[in-house]
Amino acid sequence: MRVRQALRFAVDPTVDQRRDLARHAGAARTAYNWGLERVKAALDARRAGDATVHVPSAITLHREWNTWKRGPDGIPWWSEVSKCAPQEAFRNLECGLHAYWASRTGTRPGPRVRFPHWKKKGRSRDSFRLTGAIRLHGRAVTLPRIGTVRLCEVAARWAERVGAGSVHVSAATVSREADRWFVALAVEAERAIPAPNGAADILGADLGVLALATLSDGAVIPGPKALRRGLRTLRRLSRAHSRTRRGSRHQAQSARRLARHHARVAAIRRDHLHKLTTHLAKTHGAVVVEDLNVRGMLRNRRLARSLADAGFAEFRRQLAYKCAWYGSRLVVADRWFPSSKRCSGCGTVKAELALGERTYACDACGLAIGRDLNAARNLAWWADHHAVTASAAETQTACGADVRPGALSADRDEAGTGNAPEPTDSIGGPDRRAEPCRLLSVA
Repeated sequence: MRVRQALRFAVDPTVDQRRDLARHAGAARTAYNWGLERVKAALDARRAGDATVHVPSAITLHREWNTWKRGPDGIPWWSEVSKCAPQEAFRNLECGLHAYWASRTGTRPGPRVRFPHWKKKGRSRDSFRLTGAIRLHGRAVTLPRIGTVRLCEVAARWAERVGAGSVHVSAATVSREADRWFVALAVEAERAIPAPNGAADILGADLGVLALATLSDGAVIPGPKALRRGLRTLRRLSRAHSRTRRGSRHQAQSARRLARHHARVAAIRRDHLHKLTTHLAKTHGAVVVEDLNVRGMLRNRRLARSLADAGFAEFRRQLAYKCAWYGSRLVVADRWFPSSKRCSGCGTVKAELALGERTYACDACGLAIGRDLNAARNLAWWADHHAVTASAAETQTACGADVRPGALSADRDEAGTGNAPEPTDSIGGPDRRAEPCRLLSVA
């Protein structure tokens, strides 16, 4: 089966290559703001009553950009960067306009999407996308106009597959986190998707704050709690950064130290979730999770930090495509299923159960069991006693689509974009970007 995924590597560029990478990121940012200015001007003209003005698409913006950059008011450095950087920036802008328009008309589920805003140097994320001749070597990657950049890890296995033709590299997204550069290669790879993985058990996984996951077989998986462990350092670095003089060299150094700490916290959390989800998808026939309202749970100011530190949404997203890769099934229990209030022994449902009650005591059968273990066993029971056909939608998506059964299609890259009617206007028309998933990492 041919799947779309991303290969993300940390790169070790030279001083000149760092300058080229920063120049390409600045070119993408400049082109994005240039296109946004013309989109806003066209929208203002339409609001003023001029119906002959059309909102420019990404192709129109790129054509006008090619004429403007060579003119007297253009930019002298346009020949120093690849043409793909501004071209892909215009496509990003078009995608943002599509999402905004679909959100306003109600055809896009989820929270309201804001109108695209300006990108400012030092405030926005430095990133750009390249297409064309991209080659992956054993310890390096060749990018257009930048050259061969050394990787921080060995990619010989993927380089052999690219050379054999089983993996095709379609694009590369270069981004900067703290003071490190990363490249994410969008690839289409031939992947052997097993039918079942040999395991016939159904595993319930109850996510929590004290322990990241409590499994129905009795295993308790503690979370890394990376933010909580690094909170003291974070406060110290934030306090030191706030006391620096604006625009000084010391402020830039302090900002880099603070950014490196944030990147380390995120890397620890991401690494732990990848290892856990890969293990669950490989060793169990079906994994059952709850359809948690994470956004609503984050409104609790006492639990918001711990919930965000656990990464519930990322856990479910990774489990969705890995179950499809490794021959298991992901089953999402109904949001209103009382997994915590139901007795896993006799099935009696309690009317009330306080959050502070960590031991479930059944009044009907006398069962006394841990609250999280009881919920995990109820999730396994739910999947065993309900139609499993609803879980087909979860295992079909390997591109990060929403994993609710039957809710959305897996043809899009981002969660929350589904089978909605496509407006015909240029800012709400079909997405012309055949872009592979950008957020998937290789297990």
